[in-house]
Amino acid sequence: MPSKTLRLILVGDVVGRHGRRFLRAALPLVREKFRPGVVVANGENSASGLGVIRRTADELFEAGVNVLTGGNHTWDKREALELLASEQRVLRPLNFPSGAPGNGSFVFHADGGHAVAVVSLQGRVFMEPVVDNPFAAADEFLKRNPHPIVLVDFHAEATAEKQAMGYFLDGRVSAVLGTHTHIPTADCRILEKGTAYQTDVGMTGALDSVIGMTREPIVRKFLTGMHQKFEVAGGPQVLDLTVVDVDAASGRAVHIEAHRYLEDTYTKELG
Repeated sequence: MPSKTLRLILVGDVVGRHGRRFLRAALPLVREKFRPGVVVANGENSASGLGVIRRTADELFEAGVNVLTGGNHTWDKREALELLASEQRVLRPLNFPSGAPGNGSFVFHADGGHAVAVVSLQGRVFMEPVVDNPFAAADEFLKRNPHPIVLVDFHAEATAEKQAMGYFLDGRVSAVLGTHTHIPTADCRILEKGTAYQTDVGMTGALDSVIGMTREPIVRKFLTGMHQKFEVAGGPQVLDLTVVDVDAASGRAVHIEAHRYLEDTYTKELG
């Protein structure tokens, strides 16, 4: 990687204690291999699969994460209210209504003095209609905060909404990377005006699961239509992450690639 290039990493949604455990084990090797300027992870599922609390946030920071982004499960634990109000590195979506505690963006200063603005956004299609327009929120943020290097985590369900956001922000931010579905998509590319894009990065959680949760209760719910108690799945874990290299002066992306590491083989792959 040329010296004028800054490397950004976004780690897919970290699911519960098993996902945190694997991230703690693997992230030091990821950092050694890729030498990123900043590591961002989506942490909204880090506490028991639903929500984020101070203990889980601290675990992820100690593992080597610099900034945690959020989503629709950010508030699922009451402790998040105090955490979001006091810890600037833990974000909730920028487009939550005014009055919600916390921040939707954070500027991380990487080695070399490069400022990286990390923005958390939440979509509205097929999701709870409680957030403001993410397109308008992103537009207003960029007008008020002119940073050359901007990483956007767009936490959304609909692929069309994510793609539209990529084109809307093309040339205005360094990367638009999707989260929320926990399924990595094979569409990494750099858009025509220089923004790196991927519809969904994936997750850090159990490979043999339904988006990180134990399979049987979810299958029963689809079969019977009756409510079930969901639990974070154990077993072999998977770590999904996306690496973006950007020109440090212009903020334009020059390279993007997605990686998946399996717990059974990650030491060999990252060694």
